[in-house]
Amino acid sequence: MIKPKQPRKFVTPTFPLAALLAAILFCSAPAFAVSKDMVQLQTQIQALQDAVARLQQSNDERMGVMKDLIQQSADSINKMGANVDVMRKQLQTQQETQSGKVDQVSGQIQSLNDSVDEIKARIATLQKLMQDVQSQQQSMSAGMPQPTGSTALPPSNPAPLTTPAPAAPAPNGKKGKPSASIPQAADPPDPAGPAVPPADQLYKTALGDYMAAKYPLASSEFGDVVKYYPDNPLSGNSFYYQAEINFRDGHYPAAIKAYDAVLEQYPDSNKVPASHLHKGIALFNLKENEAGTRELRTLIQRFPNSPESMQARSKLSGMGIPVTPKH
Repeated sequence: MIKPKQPRKFVTPTFPLAALLAAILFCSAPAFAVSKDMVQLQTQIQALQDAVARLQQSNDERMGVMKDLIQQSADSINKMGANVDVMRKQLQTQQETQSGKVDQVSGQIQSLNDSVDEIKARIATLQKLMQDVQSQQQSMSAGMPQPTGSTALPPSNPAPLTTPAPAAPAPNGKKGKPSASIPQAADPPDPAGPAVPPADQLYKTALGDYMAAKYPLASSEFGDVVKYYPDNPLSGNSFYYQAEINFRDGHYPAAIKAYDAVLEQYPDSNKVPASHLHKGIALFNLKENEAGTRELRTLIQRFPNSPESMQARSKLSGMGIPVTPKH
């Protein structure tokens, strides 16, 4: 017997629906969690940005303070530099003033030395005149017959003792011209040549023209002193003033040659320190710095306490050259 087919029952697919609901719930839960994390992250980022902003502000304030300090330091350094420049200028002015005073004192000392030399020369001339007069008196006394039976007269008349006085008219001999009242004994050794005034008179005339800035005439007159009286100490002074005239005119080689004449031929002259000093300066002016340095160092070594030595030290120090050579 065939059984009749029973109708199929509809079964609801519960598993796929549950899975779908679970998936929806699963997806919605993480989205909510992610949103919460994002909010927290944004909050942290905002806090970090605030902290960075505060740090930046603090750094800006510190940088401002540092800039102020740097500016103050720069101002202080500039003020110190200005003060140093002022002190340097004051020191330089003081050195120049002292150098000028030393030059003035040196000039005064030279003038006094010249006066002393002139007096010494006059004394030597007077002594020579007196010796010549005494010799003439003795010759005259020897040739005169002596009276007999009575006391002999004094060997010489007191009046001739005043005969050296003819040297006084020497100022009348202008510009090196001889005076007729000067005895022949005071003339140069060459009797056949023209009469020449004594060395002191020639030197005095030349020195007067030098002081009056008549340099060409004075140079010629100093040359006469050297020519006619080479062994006289005044010839050393004459060489020196000839060198000074050439130095003033910028003729440094000729000046150095004349200074060398003083240093070599008249080592006892009181113009030796000044000759060393001015020769060294002339060498520097000729750009011969090494020779000039040696000359000034020689001056300092030979005459350490002289005014010229002080000037030499100032000159070397001003040029940045050590006073004593480095070994």
